[in-house]
Amino acid sequence: METRARKFSSSIHKWYLQNGRKNLPWRKNITPYRVWISEIMLQQTQVKTVIPFYKKFMLRFPNLKAISEATEEEILALWTGLGFYRRAKNIYATKEIIKNKYKNKFPSNFDDLIKLPGIGKSTAGAILSIAYKKPAPILDANVKRVISRHDDIDLQDKKSLANLWHISETYTPSKKIFEYTQGIMDVGAIICSIKNPMCSDCPLTSSCKTAFKELKIVNKSKRQKRKEKLFFTLAHSKSEFLLFRKNAKTYWESLWIPYEDKDGLSNTIFKEPTHSNTKKFKHALSHLDLEITINIFDYKVPFAIETNLEHQWIKKSDIHKYGLPKPIKNIIDSHV
Repeated sequence: METRARKFSSSIHKWYLQNGRKNLPWRKNITPYRVWISEIMLQQTQVKTVIPFYKKFMLRFPNLKAISEATEEEILALWTGLGFYRRAKNIYATKEIIKNKYKNKFPSNFDDLIKLPGIGKSTAGAILSIAYKKPAPILDANVKRVISRHDDIDLQDKKSLANLWHISETYTPSKKIFEYTQGIMDVGAIICSIKNPMCSDCPLTSSCKTAFKELKIVNKSKRQKRKEKLFFTLAHSKSEFLLFRKNAKTYWESLWIPYEDKDGLSNTIFKEPTHSNTKKFKHALSHLDLEITINIFDYKVPFAIETNLEHQWIKKSDIHKYGLPKPIKNIIDSHV
């Protein structure tokens, strides 16, 4: 008689063979490196958003050898617009460890993987099961939703996470792990959606404890997003822009931005421009709403300034080589 766990994994496997998203770019020419980059990009980001960034990243750095000599700047530049820039910094830190400690060979065991920056239990499990075809449980947001509904686990229970990991490990098969892992991700993404799950199309309907039942969607009291006002001065001359490296360990860390006028000192740093204009706009981060004011100063020629801040004049044609926040890049791209 087929056990509950075996029935679960078998149903996922069969469904994936017929319905899985096999054409996703990271599911072709699979290597540990390609799986790793895709999993990091997919953290807190939708598939449709990731696809063009992943393709561009792979064109520039198709393998570990190619990325081994990459600078953090080059990786951040490719990340511009994808958000959560800490992920890009983790990729740089991880590839340095792999280059120096593992001689450019991707680790193939769980204990080594979870020691790498940005790689947690679920990401390690995805790399092991998809790239190495080794049995390893995963528990990303989609998988968590599938298992919690299938086994009727209350996610508000403080013990639920440990319980879900235990169940995920129980359901993870010893064979055909490649198809199972990608299959359960896809079932969560396509079938077992947050608000309107398609139970009639789900391969787990016959064993699911909450199939066709009215969902108990807990309306979490959304934490009020903090608002912050930013004031910048962007100097421009002959298609060059004066940008500064943001060193504070906060959003946009290590990216290039205009001079941030926190203390009203811009008048002491910048000369009188030949022309100026002001742009105001809003930009939403996951945890923060920004109200941005940028004073754009035009000059006939670039000039030196006295400051301890890391800075440089960057040609507009070279902007793509640097990591910039998307709203700042958009302003520069649109400036004639």
